[in-house]
Amino acid sequence: MILIIGLGNPPKKYRKTRHNIGSRTVDELKSLNLENIVLAKPTTFMNESGKAVKNLLRTYHLKPSNLIVIHDDIDLPLGKIRIVKNRGAAGHKGVESIIKELKTKNFIRFRIGVCPKTGKPKKTERFILQKFHKEEGKVIKEITKKTAEAIDFFLKEGLEKVMSRFNK
Repeated sequence: MILIIGLGNPPKKYRKTRHNIGSRTVDELKSLNLENIVLAKPTTFMNESGKAVKNLLRTYHLKPSNLIVIHDDIDLPLGKIRIVKNRGAAGHKGVESIIKELKTKNFIRFRIGVCPKTGKPKKTERFILQKFHKEEGKVIKEITKKTAEAIDFFLKEGLEKVMSRFNK
């Protein structure tokens, strides 16, 4: 069994923000017919994600190696995906919380780029809590769908193959 977590902030006002792209991708995954998968969107704020993830792993008797975390990444251009395993948080507070609570970074992450074409903003914490601009909407639809496809491909073909195909 695999636990797939889509990171985001729970209040409705954050639903369409950059920081909630992980949560939005889980919504996209619901349309796929996935077996032996638990999809979850923590109801904690991003900085407390680790507590929710730890509880879910415990509830389903899973190890961190059975965990996939989907989250926004300001270091990647909008619309890009990077799949990594056993890597540091690179400043992402939700991922930092998970690593801290689990005492390991040995889990898979699907990083979704949210950096605008103009480059990384100086005030990233404020920027990621903003909604996507209207013209970014099409890119967001495509990237959540593409990430869902990548996860489906991973479940069928494994980590090396999905990284080779989608980490471009």
